[in-house]
Amino acid sequence: MKGESVGLVETKKYTYSGEIELESGKKFGPIDIAYETYGDLNDKRSNAILICHALSGDAHAAGWHEGDGKPGWWDDMIGPGKTFDTDKYFVICSNVLGSCKGTTGPASINPETGEPYGLDFPVVTVSDMVKVQKKLIDHLDIDQLLAVTGGSLGGMQALQWAVSYPDSVRFSIPIATAARSSPQQIAFNEVRRRAVMSDPKWNEGEYYGDEPPKDGLSLARMIGHITFLSDESMRQKFGRKLSDKEDYSFDFSTDFKVESYLHYKGGTFVERFDANSYLYITRAIDYFDLTNGGERSLREAFEDVKSKFLVIAISSDWLYPPYQSKEIVRALESNDIDAAYSEIKSSYGHDAFLLEPGQLNHIVRDFLSQVSVGDIQIDVPIIGKDTPIEKASEVMIESEFTHLPVSSEKGKLVGLITAWDIAKAVAEDLDSLKGAMTKEVVTASPDESIGSVTRKMRKHNISALPVTDEADKILGIVTSDIISQLVGRERPVPGAAGSEL
Repeated sequence: MKGESVGLVETKKYTYSGEIELESGKKFGPIDIAYETYGDLNDKRSNAILICHALSGDAHAAGWHEGDGKPGWWDDMIGPGKTFDTDKYFVICSNVLGSCKGTTGPASINPETGEPYGLDFPVVTVSDMVKVQKKLIDHLDIDQLLAVTGGSLGGMQALQWAVSYPDSVRFSIPIATAARSSPQQIAFNEVRRRAVMSDPKWNEGEYYGDEPPKDGLSLARMIGHITFLSDESMRQKFGRKLSDKEDYSFDFSTDFKVESYLHYKGGTFVERFDANSYLYITRAIDYFDLTNGGERSLREAFEDVKSKFLVIAISSDWLYPPYQSKEIVRALESNDIDAAYSEIKSSYGHDAFLLEPGQLNHIVRDFLSQVSVGDIQIDVPIIGKDTPIEKASEVMIESEFTHLPVSSEKGKLVGLITAWDIAKAVAEDLDSLKGAMTKEVVTASPDESIGSVTRKMRKHNISALPVTDEADKILGIVTSDIISQLVGRERPVPGAAGSEL
């Protein structure tokens, strides 16, 4: 049913048995990667969307675990009929390297010692996290992701994916993030780390088996949570209301509701997160800088990027203010990269990307619906006009394509051969394609809208169109099953008047 949860899900684990080279130059492995998937991967493996979580998130982005009292952290966004519609998309969410939620981190067992890594775990970066995610995507046999998205640290991962693996991402949707951590962001992270490290029970990271540094981690979370909110949201939610009392206590106990709220947030956090992971992940955020410390401009950092971008900011976010998102858009546009900017109007502050599913739904759906043919075309075997029927049949069977473009010696489109054409040619004992192929071929251009292509398919009752450039050179093919799976049939594509796609 539309708008419902994906239901009961389980976290899976993939172990990458090799080593990766970290940004620090160190080699590290093997690595366990915790992940969840929702929806089905289509036959062409072209409908996968990677969801990247924020600092304290995990792989459980949607659905329910057996016995849980609440669903995954982005359940409002992922599921049948939701923004990331699992009737169309294959949605993946993995836990980041260095975390304590199933992927290898400082609390994991070091195979060389049989003890938790602790501070022997190497310092990692966002680039390292993305490198590990790429190993998972390779394991799932996905060559190219339809989209990568996430908020905060998740947005940094989305940006890093587009820069590190430009051929592997079609759309990038970074939310409430920056291209590099600012001095203020680094300062807040350092204060939070010092809160943890000042707790005597932290014990230089060697607390496993003993009582963890709950007081320090709780304080760190309290500090961090303040940055996630806005002055307006705190005023609306708490004002100067007192906590279970009618007057000031005139001591240092908890007087105000906002104090009680922060204590609650800190107390619940220590029950679900590892202190060392908190240190490592905040450090990774500090190190994030697509300009490599100023060695290159942000424009230069995006020079090789190929994906289309939707950059989303939050109006009241003072941790990652909108000017940082606009800086990303300007750098992308200076490279003639297709980049859209949108701003969520909210008083919730940085947390709005988790609390404003309605606005996000409208913004992201509209962006994903504006796909062009070039975004979804796929490679297809091309056969020459003199190819024997038997050989053409073999290519069609091996490739599992029912439509094959036929080219001239110079690579130009001269016809199209279908499975029906081949069957007819065999029945009529034809030797070559010339008498069997369709010579008057309906084609699509890479810049053409999906709505336009859909209307062509309906008008001519065909299910695949070769994609050609202005010189009739064959670029690929677009099929009706890919269109229906990636875009869907229940809403029109913006700009395609009369389309029911």
